[in-house]
Amino acid sequence: MLVALNKPFGVLCQFTDEVGRRTLADFVPQKGIYAAGRLDHDSEGLLLLTDDGKLQHRLADPKHKQAKTYVVQVEGVPTEEALERLRRGVTLNDGPTLPAGVEAIGEPDWLWPRDPPVRFRKTVPDAWLRIVLREGRNRQVRRMTAAVGLPTLRLIREAVGDHGLEGLGLGQVRIIDPQTSR
Repeated sequence: MLVALNKPFGVLCQFTDEVGRRTLADFVPQKGIYAAGRLDHDSEGLLLLTDDGKLQHRLADPKHKQAKTYVVQVEGVPTEEALERLRRGVTLNDGPTLPAGVEAIGEPDWLWPRDPPVRFRKTVPDAWLRIVLREGRNRQVRRMTAAVGLPTLRLIREAVGDHGLEGLGLGQVRIIDPQTSR
C-alpha cells in the first residue's frame, strides 16, 4: 500500500507522541504503514507512507536519488548569485550538497493558508523559490537557503519523484497504486 498525505504544519512524522502533539495518527487511518522519508514538524506538504519496506527504501534512501520538489518562502530577495550558489551546491557543516534545481517563482495560487501564519514584517521582503533536491539531509533546504542569506520562512514539499500534491487538500490522504512507484 502507498499513501500520500498532505501534512499540515506542526504535525510530527510519527504515529505517537508522549506529550500530546499532533501526529500522523491524527490524519492517516491506515495501520501498519510508515513514512518513506520525513518532513520536519515545521514543514508542510507531501509525505508518502507505505507498508512495503523495499518501496520505502527506494523512495527515501538518497542513493536512489528520487527528486524531491519543494516550494519555499524565503526572507529577502534572491539575487542571481544566490540562486546560482544553490544550483551549484553549497557547503554546509556536514559537507557540500549536491547541485539543486532552483528557480524563483511567484507565490503559488494553490497554496493554503498556514496555521499559524508566517510572521509578516513590512520592512523585510520575501520571495518564493522552487527547489529540487536529489538527497535528503536533515533540514537541508532550510540550511541551504540560510547559507546564501535567504532564511526559510515556509517550506512545502510539492512532490517526491512522480508523486505530487495535486488535488490533495491539507490533511487529506490518497491511496496511490504502488505499481506506479516501482
